[in-house]
Amino acid sequence: MAWIRTVDEAEATGIVKEEYDAALARAGQVYNIVKLLSVRPKSMRPFIELYIAIMFDENSPLSRMQREMIATVVSKVNECHY
Repeated sequence: MAWIRTVDEAEATGIVKEEYDAALARAGQVYNIVKLLSVRPKSMRPFIELYIAIMFDENSPLSRMQREMIATVVSKVNECHY
C-alpha cells in the first residue's frame, strides 16, 4: 500500500489545525481521510464542506444511514483501507 506523509495533529498549524480541531469536535477524532487532505490545505476546507453538505443534508431523499452504506460499499469496491 502506498503511504503519503500527512501533517500530524501535534504539528498542525493554520487551516490544517482549524480543520483538525473541527474534526475532533465533530467526530471525537481526526480520521485518516481528513489527515490525507492536510497535504493540500487550500483544498481541505472545500472538500470537508462538500462532505458535510452531502452527508448531513436533511433534505436528501436518502437517509443518513443509506448515504453511509453507499460510502462504505464504494470504499470496499475501491479497496480503500481507511
